[in-house]
Amino acid sequence: MQPQDPLPRHRRLKGPKAGAVAGVVFSVLLITSLVLALFASPLSLLNNEARFAANSNLLLIALNLVPFAGVAFLWFIGAVRDHLGDREDQFFASVFFGSGLLFLAMLFVSSAVSGSLIFLYNLAATPTIATTYYNLGQFLSQEVLSTYGIKMAGVFMISTCTLFLRTQVIPKWMVWLGYGFAALMLLRIGHINRLGWVVLLFPLWVLLISIYILIDHYRKAS
Repeated sequence: MQPQDPLPRHRRLKGPKAGAVAGVVFSVLLITSLVLALFASPLSLLNNEARFAANSNLLLIALNLVPFAGVAFLWFIGAVRDHLGDREDQFFASVFFGSGLLFLAMLFVSSAVSGSLIFLYNLAATPTIATTYYNLGQFLSQEVLSTYGIKMAGVFMISTCTLFLRTQVIPKWMVWLGYGFAALMLLRIGHINRLGWVVLLFPLWVLLISIYILIDHYRKAS
């Protein structure tokens, strides 16, 4: 006699709706944060000290949005896995899950370094000292996000698109669009301030997928 499922499938918690909403929240918050950071943080303090001082509060707002975006991203990962259900491929699901966590970790590290620059700048004894460590911290922050973090985002998109292609839970045009965005991010060379628009491709794609999952959820519910 087979053990009875204590919680039938139709009574299980409905994760897709909440997770898809979280995907929309993640996309909006990350896009807002990236756009604010691109405008507020100069590549170097040389001849840009006045701009950095004037925009420091704006940069702090951008950085404070990142933790909330990260929490929403974890919910989005759960929504995608729930949407795939029993059709999930364990190999690609492992790459999908691991690359998502690595992207999130690098996003947090990059944001933490950027945030520390603001406080160190206010504590600096002389502008020369401030310029020295600002340049080092800024390039470190950008290298973590634009060279490594964005590559993990590309791997995340490729593994997710492969899962979607195999399970056919997402329209094929969204899958191929994701592959194209991922290729741009993986082959991208340069710093975030020079090609900042490429970084926005990831949250824009997540926003598209989240909206589709929401529409699909309501269509099946009706």
